[in-house]
Amino acid sequence: MLTGFVAALIACLSYGTSSVLQAYGARRSAAAAQARGVGGQRTTTGAPTMASTVAAALTMWFLLGSVLDVLGFVGATVSARLIPLFLAQTIMSANLIVTAVLGANVLGIRLHRRDAVAITTVILALVALALAAGHRGGAAADPGLHWSVLVASVLVVLLGHFGVRRLGAGGAVPAGLIAGLLFGALAIAVRIVGGLAPVRWPVLVVDPAAWTIVIAGIGGFYLHTVALQLGSVNGATAALVAGETVLPTRPVRCATPPSPPASVPVRRGRFSSTRSCPLPATPRSTG
Repeated sequence: MLTGFVAALIACLSYGTSSVLQAYGARRSAAAAQARGVGGQRTTTGAPTMASTVAAALTMWFLLGSVLDVLGFVGATVSARLIPLFLAQTIMSANLIVTAVLGANVLGIRLHRRDAVAITTVILALVALALAAGHRGGAAADPGLHWSVLVASVLVVLLGHFGVRRLGAGGAVPAGLIAGLLFGALAIAVRIVGGLAPVRWPVLVVDPAAWTIVIAGIGGFYLHTVALQLGSVNGATAALVAGETVLPTRPVRCATPPSPPASVPVRRGRFSSTRSCPLPATPRSTG
């Protein structure tokens, strides 16, 4: 349990710092392109072009932030498998505070009173929801959930890409929110994917949840980058945290009918409850 808390805290610090470094890299990339007189950085709606997004992602500061993202992902993965998923996500949501403090010092963003109130409200709301979370579930998820998360992730990636392009300059918050949804799907996929403990490649590569991790991870990373190009790092990160922690509430059903029933906690996406569900015959990788 302690290892899960520490891993979530590492993820919190890594994600909060990475957002600021990536925002700084995106700003430097845009400034450099403008200084060189490079055109084609924006679409007709004001959204960043794919070329400008790639250029931003290849700056030194953005790459350094991406390294911290990887560290945060490792911490998030460990915490999601050791403590209740919603609790892990709530601890990591404190990266809003890290982002706000570093953003003020590194990016020179002035934190207004309304910003501080909004961030504090989000954190307190998520903490309150975390207190309502039950214990970590131990039952196997319905196999259909693996496919549902994958299909939903693909649709959300497509919606995010075309929707943000259409919104243009006003798409920062929607891009952050959709990126958060994808990272939330990724967290659920990490929790339910098979073939990880121990690693069994034949099981892992055919599990739709494993492909969800790849698709949702890449799509979320891309849309978060776009959000940082379009708007404030604080606004983009707050929208990301909201989408990642609050919105995904897909229930996990038992894989087989209860016979005989044993009362075990069952994860409901971000929330959890206790109901009758059979214990799995063999330990799943989520254990």
